Amino acid sequence: MTDKPLRILVVTQYFWPENMRINNMVEGFVAKGHEVTVLTGLPNYPEGQVFAAYQKDPEQFSSYFGARVVRVPILPRGRRSITLALNYLSFFTSASVLGAYKLRRQEFDSIFVYAVSPIMAAIPALVIGRLKRTPVFVWILDLWPETLSAVEIVKNKRVLALVGKLVSWIYNRTDYLLLQSKSFGDNVRMYCTKYIAPERLVYFPSWAEDDFSGDIEGPSDVLVRDDSVFTIVFAGNLGEAQDFPAILEAAETIKAELPVRWAIVGDGRVSAWLHEQVAARGLTNVLLLGRHPLEKMPPLFATANALLVSLKTNEVFEKTIPGKVQAYLASGKPVIAMIDGEAARVILESGAGMACSSGDAAALVGIVRSMVALTPVQRDAMGCAGKQFYLEHFSKASLFDRLEMLFRKASLRRNEKK
Repeated sequence: MTDKPLRILVVTQYFWPENMRINNMVEGFVAKGHEVTVLTGLPNYPEGQVFAAYQKDPEQFSSYFGARVVRVPILPRGRRSITLALNYLSFFTSASVLGAYKLRRQEFDSIFVYAVSPIMAAIPALVIGRLKRTPVFVWILDLWPETLSAVEIVKNKRVLALVGKLVSWIYNRTDYLLLQSKSFGDNVRMYCTKYIAPERLVYFPSWAEDDFSGDIEGPSDVLVRDDSVFTIVFAGNLGEAQDFPAILEAAETIKAELPVRWAIVGDGRVSAWLHEQVAARGLTNVLLLGRHPLEKMPPLFATANALLVSLKTNEVFEKTIPGKVQAYLASGKPVIAMIDGEAARVILESGAGMACSSGDAAALVGIVRSMVALTPVQRDAMGCAGKQFYLEHFSKASLFDRLEMLFRKASLRRNEKK
């Protein structure tokens, strides 16, 4: 007998056409035959303004691979701290009130929260879960309030303490807390003031979109292949946490020594600073290629000799595995990492590449030298080892099956109590 399709509500502040991993999850669950509804806001990440295509024709963004997309009004994030705070506030209030109203006639078996910052995005799910007596799963991808302090968005201890109380309120009312890193456990338990059964804390890491593990079709139109230089690609958010001062220092140090080009792809809060610094230092070996859609990343990665991941020195970041790590492993390319903790452990344990301590530009130069000195065969072996590790530990198919099983068990338990 085949299990019947599940009715899944996904609550996420960010969703297609914004480039987020949750898009891939929604597509995957629709492909498995489930009925998926997405409650989200107006697309405005990362530029801070509502996408022009959405403003022109909102209706074309009301369905995604067969999933119904329910949008609520929010204030765009802008580029200032105050507008970002108002953006966070507007989503969880709008989704809690208007979102709950728009979904008033729908029933769900499970509610899933894509909990990248801000954690307040879980509040609408808890409201709707309580109204509909439906189990809520929160996928914790950032540790709050620690992350706010780590990136210096919030420095006031009283404000951080208030955020901590909000986090505690959310965690204590969530049915299942999914942890993207095994190291998250102690932090999450610290805010669970009520007893939390072990089965409610579930290790659930990220995966890479199918594009990265499939066959590459055609050359990259983002970066032309050049075998006369060693190409290092960084792809992702350009923010304070990624420690670009150290990356630029390494690029400047090695510029006259080796033919290495650093291709930086993405957008974020330090984009303008990066452009200014690259020009001021005359870093012709650093290419700022801007933001590009997901489908352009695999051909871009194929042009690289190595892929770069970095995070600042911080005890919170040490417990985090950036989502790009899985994409890098799946692509079968060697990884250069200036990072501590869990991510460094994964890269070294898998044999996928080389790692040095966060913030250590001199050590980064050292491992770049070492990577350049390897033969192509040796680098290919690193890439293959990383891909095999990915398939064993981060396979999308196995992770989706695990989550589906959790949804079914939770729904069954909840129905037995009704």
